[in-house]
Amino acid sequence: MVVVLQPTGCQEYLPLVGAILKERELAAENVPPEVEELIASDNYARHLGARVVEIRPGYARVSMELGPQHLNFMGMVHGGVIFGLADVAFGAAANSFGLKAMALSVGIDYLAAPKVRGTLTAEVEQVTRAGKMCYYRMQVTDASGVLVAQCRGWAYHTGRPLAARDGEEGPGA
Repeated sequence: MVVVLQPTGCQEYLPLVGAILKERELAAENVPPEVEELIASDNYARHLGARVVEIRPGYARVSMELGPQHLNFMGMVHGGVIFGLADVAFGAAANSFGLKAMALSVGIDYLAAPKVRGTLTAEVEQVTRAGKMCYYRMQVTDASGVLVAQCRGWAYHTGRPLAARDGEEGPGA
């Protein structure tokens, strides 16, 4: 007599396992050029004046030159600019695997006022993964290397290809 054991209730996890394996495969390599191009085409990043300086699977460094349009009414760099730069870098790092990832939560601590001239840089790295969710750490520094802000965030990794546009995958995309 041969007994074949088949797991019950586990079939729904197979796509998740496949997506995790695909991400690990990609993590061993560089970010594919088409993924870099897609991330670099971000309209909000362009609006801020931010550009991806370095990207690897689970990591991104994004910089921008500060100008008068980035200052608040007190003549200081607006907190939204700092957060926006960190968020652009977060999105680049989270999506660097070539699979869609979306922010679930992001928190920021402002530590110092940045210089109003020069470069502002955000650096993001993936710290850990829990199923489809990943935890990321972000740091923003000014042109002098002063740590301006620290952020942390959770991203939900869908397992769906990044190149697919909203609406092409059906409900819940």
